[in-house]
Amino acid sequence: MGNKQKHLKRSIKEVNKKGNVNSDSDEEDDFMNIVNGEDIDSSDSEREIEDSEDEDNQPVEEESEADSDNISNNDTGEEVENEESSEDSESEETDDSEEADDSEEKEEGTSSNNEQTEVKETEKRNKLDKKQSKNKQANRNFIVNNKRENKPESTGNASENKKDEYDEHDTSDEEDIRNTVGNIPMNWYDEYKHLGYDWDGNQLLKPETGDQLDAFLKRMEDPDFWRTVKDPQTGQDVVLSEEDIQIIKRIRAQKIPDVTFDEYAPWIEWFTSEVEQMPIRKFPEHKRSFLPSRDEAKKVSKLVHALKMGWIKTRAEQEKLRAKKEPQFYMLWQTDDQSEEMRRIHKHISAPKRFLPGHAESYNPPPEYLFDAKELKDWDKLKNSPWKRKLHFIPQKHDSLRKVPAYPRFIKERFLRCLDLYLCPRAIKMKLSIEPESLVPKLPSPKDLQPFPTVLAIEYKGHSDMVRSISTDKSGQFLLSGSDDGTVKIWEVNTGRCLKTIKTDNVVRSVEWCPNAALALILVASGQEVLLINPHVGDILVNSRTDTVLKEAPKSNVIINERVRTTVQWAEPEDSLYKRGVRIILKHFKEVSQVTWHGRGDYFATVMPDGQNRSVLISQISKRRSQLPFTKAKGLVQCVLFHPTKPYLFVATQRHVRIYDLVKQTMMKKLLTNSKWISTMAIHPGGDNLLVGTYDRKMLWFDLDLSTKPYQTLRLHGTAVRGVTFHKRYPLFASGSDDKSLIISHGMRFVTKSPHRTIKASGKPRIFQ
Repeated sequence: MGNKQKHLKRSIKEVNKKGNVNSDSDEEDDFMNIVNGEDIDSSDSEREIEDSEDEDNQPVEEESEADSDNISNNDTGEEVENEESSEDSESEETDDSEEADDSEEKEEGTSSNNEQTEVKETEKRNKLDKKQSKNKQANRNFIVNNKRENKPESTGNASENKKDEYDEHDTSDEEDIRNTVGNIPMNWYDEYKHLGYDWDGNQLLKPETGDQLDAFLKRMEDPDFWRTVKDPQTGQDVVLSEEDIQIIKRIRAQKIPDVTFDEYAPWIEWFTSEVEQMPIRKFPEHKRSFLPSRDEAKKVSKLVHALKMGWIKTRAEQEKLRAKKEPQFYMLWQTDDQSEEMRRIHKHISAPKRFLPGHAESYNPPPEYLFDAKELKDWDKLKNSPWKRKLHFIPQKHDSLRKVPAYPRFIKERFLRCLDLYLCPRAIKMKLSIEPESLVPKLPSPKDLQPFPTVLAIEYKGHSDMVRSISTDKSGQFLLSGSDDGTVKIWEVNTGRCLKTIKTDNVVRSVEWCPNAALALILVASGQEVLLINPHVGDILVNSRTDTVLKEAPKSNVIINERVRTTVQWAEPEDSLYKRGVRIILKHFKEVSQVTWHGRGDYFATVMPDGQNRSVLISQISKRRSQLPFTKAKGLVQCVLFHPTKPYLFVATQRHVRIYDLVKQTMMKKLLTNSKWISTMAIHPGGDNLLVGTYDRKMLWFDLDLSTKPYQTLRLHGTAVRGVTFHKRYPLFASGSDDKSLIISHGMRFVTKSPHRTIKASGKPRIFQ
């Protein structure tokens, strides 16, 4: 029974091995079918092979030979030969196993004939199963090779039909150095037909590139389009392999590119961390190495003795000795504030050299340099004034150099030369070389000056008559406009929507928004009245605070001058005007043409051109008082302005602009415009530049620190200039004229600071129309 169990175990193992072989062959069939894109039914092929075996009962070797005749490729023939060799090896293995079994049966001698017959039948079945699996594999290889041969070339990719230069190379290093142009921008070769040169000096021609339609068709038809990249060195398309794609994916996932790299591998100690007790040298230290050096002790003792005797000084002692020493020699005529300086060493100026002798001083001069009778007579006439002579000697001609006599004036000329070097002072003459380009300032590009308006963006429509004045609040959100139709409109700058319309009784000639952000007030000059209006736009808290401040008039015991009382009167508005937003009314005796605010928002000035010596009036809101700054009329006042930071008042008459100090109550400066009639003026936010517009088509730019005359006179408009203004932040200024044009110009203001002085200058304007 023991022998029977052994034979059964062997048969079971062989059957399991055959099942594994069949399963492996089935997996290979499925993989080849997937690669070729076809589904082959393995069950049908197995049935066909079994039927052929049952009908013919022929050996497997004959069938494989018949199949090999149908195969034309060499590869299939090699596969069949490999199969035959494998069959022979397997038959040898089976024979060896049979001999081993027979020997075991003879040694034991206890097995029966029935058991032997069963073992033989199982072995025959195993052989048949092996031959069937080999036949299947041969048929599959035959089918795969036929499909490869019969596959049309048109179905393949264009990159497969075309020769790929990367097939001949092995490593990525060779791909990188195929083009020998080096690390340069490849766009240098855009105008050429090649991309560079190889190692043999041959040109690497650019591959053919299709248009966008070819790229689209390639994207739709080529399954490898998504993994195709272009090599910038050679211009060819390279298809990435699966390994490359896996490396890219791992790099994007922030992993180590190499899959086989073990980042958690055990650490290899290249140097041991264990401290070993062992000597550095093989022999012990000598006894004298532990004793102090005698030579060094002698040197130290000598230095100590020299210090005690005073032969060697310390640094502190040397500095004290240097401080006690005084210079033995000094300049007799030198003052205390002059530094000691030797001109001969530091500022030596070499003496000018004499001119080299010319042809006239030769011993054998050309005939044209010799004097004739007339020239000799003229030379003698200038005896009393020898400096007027053309030459200080008479040219003479000698036959040879040895016949030249001694020069009689040699000693005198040497003496005069030495006298000139001794008496004539020599000084360095500083030459001032100024290039014309350096005098003209460099104008910036218009792109650097943006933003400035170039096209019509928003148009504010609503007035039925001419608009005389506009003003914006400090935040730039709201716009105020006054017109001849007797209305004041408040607009939203961004949208162009009219938020409020305030009606007045007369023509509105001037409007101005309060510069103080804590007060919501606007000044309106309408006829002979100046209205202080709360527009009720913007912040509600600021509007309510303004109403509470202006609700009650302050009480004061100051007696108002009769001259001021007849000029202006402060009054409270009626209920109808109060509902419109009017909080205070100033009634003047003449028509008001302009109103302007002080920088702090408490004072404001009004201009009445017909008021003679009372044409300018300054009022204060907090005290509700007014004053007349001038007692005499200086001319017909056109407009006034407050300085942005200093207590100065600019008053423009017809031909001049006067600057007054309000604290000292004196005139500081008078600007000469040289124009016939001034229309308007504007001051820079810095306070040192003034722009004046005139009715005679000119714009005058004054630098207040430079001169009282215009720094620049600009004639940009063809008609009268009505308004000018500066930009608050950018170096720009704008001007409007009766010719229906608005010109924005660039005017740079240069400020150069030094420890001793401050120099300010204005740049030349540039026009952007």
